[in-house]
Amino acid sequence: MESGEPVTTAPLAARLTAPRGPLFFPVTAYGPDGELDLDVYRAHVRQGVEDGAAAVFACCGTGEFHALTPEEFQDCVRTAVEATAGRVPVVAGAGYGTALAVRYARLAAAAGADGLLAMPPYLVVAGEEGLLRHYREVAAATPLPVVVYQRDNVVLTPRAVVELARTDGIIGLKDGLGDLDLMQRIVSAVRGESGGDFLYFNGLPTAEQTQLAYRGLGVTLYSSAAFCFAPAVAVAFHRALATGDDGTAHRLLDGFYRPFTELRAQGRGYAVSLVKAGVRLRGLDVGEVRPPLHEPSGDHVKQLADVIARGHALLEEAR
Repeated sequence: MESGEPVTTAPLAARLTAPRGPLFFPVTAYGPDGELDLDVYRAHVRQGVEDGAAAVFACCGTGEFHALTPEEFQDCVRTAVEATAGRVPVVAGAGYGTALAVRYARLAAAAGADGLLAMPPYLVVAGEEGLLRHYREVAAATPLPVVVYQRDNVVLTPRAVVELARTDGIIGLKDGLGDLDLMQRIVSAVRGESGGDFLYFNGLPTAEQTQLAYRGLGVTLYSSAAFCFAPAVAVAFHRALATGDDGTAHRLLDGFYRPFTELRAQGRGYAVSLVKAGVRLRGLDVGEVRPPLHEPSGDHVKQLADVIARGHALLEEAR
């Protein structure tokens, strides 16, 4: 979406159904003292919108939701809303136990967010009945539409997702498991039993790496961490998928996304800290990650710079 395009009052689900660019999950910026740097965060979000993001998912996994106080969370969401100025929707994370998830949902609503990404409850491995109650309470807490994030300790059966799809305020499921058999059964069950539209997102750490497979299931939405630090590459890949240009998609997968995925696998927490290092390589000092995450090694940052350079070279070769 171009900067300056008029604001739309369309519901969030309609705005996400056929996005014209990647879904942007900004990192959270900290200053040298480790405190929030909202000016840098604002610049990061604004640049993402100008680079073609279709939506901003603020304070989610890449944005270190786990490391933010409620006050910091609300400040970040409010800043993202101000930076986007209505040009694209802002979806905020909400998580932990039910009481805190409801609190974060209300803070996000007060900050002007357009929707919520309901992340897995903290620590517990809950049964399906408890999970359904949890997400229903989060959905009922505000008027904001909710996308449920399936990963780690939240593995939902097709029947449970049918129940979620029938719940007022829940509009979609983001999958961070990568079990394509389960996803196919979920899509089929919801299509056959709940009626209406329901959104699905590929939410794996480098979603582009698996998006051709997800596309085969009819899942066209995906999160793009790479957009944070290589937006031109991410936009080119998104366009290739949208136009059926599998040749370009394969070249970027082979030359950029696969090497990045392999590098990301070299350290725990690199799905966040390596992305943040990439944003710094681009010239925006968003600071380091907060503990318990740790910074990538100097050699890994150098390898990341080489991967980014190769991605840009591939775009040049295609011209």
